[in-house]
Amino acid sequence: MTAPGVDEGVRPKRVVVERRLHPVTPFRRAWAPVAVVVGWAAHDPNQAQEQLTRLTTTALLIVLAVVVSAASLYGFLSWWFTHFAVTDSELRIRTGLLFRRTAHIRLERLQAVDMTRPLLARIAGVAKLRLDVVGADKKDELAFLGESEARALRAELLARAAGFAPETAHEVGEAPARELLRVPPRELAVALILTGATWGALAAALVVPPFLWLATHSVWTVLATGVPLLGAAGASSAGRFVGEYDWTVGESPDGLRIDHGLLDRTHETVPPGRVQTVRIVEPLLWRRRGWVRVELDVAGSANSVLVPVAPRAMAEAVIARVLPGTEVPATAALSRPPRRAGRCLPLWWRGYGIAVTDTVFVARHGLLRRSVALVPHAKVQSVRLTQGPWKRLWRLADVHVDTGAGKTVTARLRDAQEAAELLRGQAERSRTGRRDARSDQWMA
Repeated sequence: MTAPGVDEGVRPKRVVVERRLHPVTPFRRAWAPVAVVVGWAAHDPNQAQEQLTRLTTTALLIVLAVVVSAASLYGFLSWWFTHFAVTDSELRIRTGLLFRRTAHIRLERLQAVDMTRPLLARIAGVAKLRLDVVGADKKDELAFLGESEARALRAELLARAAGFAPETAHEVGEAPARELLRVPPRELAVALILTGATWGALAAALVVPPFLWLATHSVWTVLATGVPLLGAAGASSAGRFVGEYDWTVGESPDGLRIDHGLLDRTHETVPPGRVQTVRIVEPLLWRRRGWVRVELDVAGSANSVLVPVAPRAMAEAVIARVLPGTEVPATAALSRPPRRAGRCLPLWWRGYGIAVTDTVFVARHGLLRRSVALVPHAKVQSVRLTQGPWKRLWRLADVHVDTGAGKTVTARLRDAQEAAELLRGQAERSRTGRRDARSDQWMA
């Protein structure tokens, strides 16, 4: 039975309900007016100090009350005028107090919905959703939502992006995940200590100040240079440790899930079929332990690390989940450039190599810090051959493989005839690869 005047094939239009963010959001946004005052004081500290000395205690309290009131009012109004709603085809976000802005995010173009929980947000029980959209340079975000509401909304958006009907998407829930890899904190700490960048920054902090003292005999110059260098040496390692702490990679129907962070917890998803390049990095001091780092190039996404450190066998097992059917070629299987390449790049030419399999184009570079890039044939957007006059003299050429993430992988110093054949062959492999590629759709 159907209601009179209603066709059976016509789906009734769903009522769109606009929602607000969590009530804790005004406290986050109230910092904007305070930041303006702080910025003015930092821009002209002398004038700011003069103005403060002229104020009496009563006047200072009045100014403080005005600033706090203005900040509170701004935070409340910006929260009050922010709404979001999920319609049949898009996520709609309306923001703006004086200048209104409405973002229309097509659900079928969503490629990742990441959830982050900064330390204070974890204490307050709220979370932030960041939306990766195909073709968008800047991420839209919803900050903040209640933690349970954020998880439910994230699951609904992913279900809608996968093609579930609006009526059933909210019932799908978060897809279960199976843990593939977890990085122990001790292993991460040792790996960061053995990173060349850490030792380089530390060496600069120990070497530069003595030279400055001999040249200037000024304690302030030495301190002004040495302290930031020491801070940079510590921050580069400590910052990465805090950010990559408890790194966990899990597999679910909506892609590989990555959870990490000591203070700020981040829940990311590597979109299926959107990985353009996988890069295996092997620093010099890691080789004895057999550790590698796995990085990613994902089209339109900020996800750049898949595994911060892991034994090679475990890392390759995770790569096999990102690029199904792909085996990482052994170092001995990579073809080196001809010996005459040393005329163009002495010694370092030995660090280059290539391999082509049925599924990926592989290029290696680096002697001290080895990096092996794997590009699926289906993700190659263009192939170029370049040859300068010096390389032309020695019958050498470079082959550049461009991917959809705006990055390029280069096979350097190849024999000119080999490079020409590689160019033609890769163009054909890319065409057949795109034809036979799996669907990029979520949960497909």
